[in-house]
Amino acid sequence: MPEKTKRILGIHAGLVFAELVCVSAFTLEIGRALAGNTLSWAYVFEWPVFAGYALYVWRRLLKDERAPIEPNDATPNETNEPDDPALSAYNSYLNKMHAAPSDDTQTPS
Repeated sequence: MPEKTKRILGIHAGLVFAELVCVSAFTLEIGRALAGNTLSWAYVFEWPVFAGYALYVWRRLLKDERAPIEPNDATPNETNEPDDPALSAYNSYLNKMHAAPSDDTQTPS
């Protein structure tokens, strides 16, 4: 089975798990709320919001997974930023400092 198919199935499995948790918790809290627990009313409205968020994340993950990979024009050591004279001058200074012989053998008095 291709790796991409495994990832997509994993995304679907994650949605099923999240929805089962949300529906179970909603059922539990609605029963508690109807039995007189007033705090449970907040959870009655909260769990459907979580279920909706799980659907949103599922849709976004599938969209990202199915999108074609766009080739990057820049190599890892190359940037597409415009030349900055101040940056070039600073990099030149750093190169000179790095190339200059250092006298690390002297100890401070």
